[in-house]
Amino acid sequence: MSATISEQSSQIKAASAERLPSEVLEVFDRSVADLLETGIPADAVKAGDRVEPFTLDDATGRPVSLDQLVAAGPAVIVFYRGGWCPYCNLTLRTYQRELLPELEASGVRLVAISPQTPDESLSTAEKAELAFTVLSDPGSRLAARLGIAFRQPDEVLDAQHKLGLDLAKVNAEGSVDLPRPTVLIVDRDRIARFVDIQPDYTARTEVADILTALADLGTDLETDKS
Repeated sequence: MSATISEQSSQIKAASAERLPSEVLEVFDRSVADLLETGIPADAVKAGDRVEPFTLDDATGRPVSLDQLVAAGPAVIVFYRGGWCPYCNLTLRTYQRELLPELEASGVRLVAISPQTPDESLSTAEKAELAFTVLSDPGSRLAARLGIAFRQPDEVLDAQHKLGLDLAKVNAEGSVDLPRPTVLIVDRDRIARFVDIQPDYTARTEVADILTALADLGTDLETDKS
């Protein structure tokens, strides 16, 4: 049986504890604790909300609209921080390996969205060998509209700089805002039927939970393929 995302995340945490400088680990641990204390914003998207139309560029710069994503049935929309984030990478690879085949068999779209530039998104897709759509959300504006965006404290940005990451260079428009890791299932009427927002960026939505949510919605992964 494949390891869950939670189990893989625990492995990354253990490796980071041995590899990263203690002062950097302390900063990251404080940031997670602060995010957990803040929790999910009251204005964040909820199941039953209608998602306003949006159009974002894919990894090749081609515009993709929400209406296109849900034209044939529900779409699974994943917000992630970026290809520099090890927790994001393991999640996207797990979705590629375990979730995408289940969705493709029934025509359910899978899309991942981050504030990275299209070039960085393309790099992420190529490195992880992703076969699903990857979109760029400049300035995390769509994430902000959905109430899931946040700005990292300066001490976190400084710690990331020490590790060689400059968010302003990998994100579109030089923004350092990020989305909370989130999975939405949006139906053809643009209604969010399932919402899972993770305040802790080391935690992600498991494949089994997404498939269960689709089944509970009565789709049984069946969509209109006409």
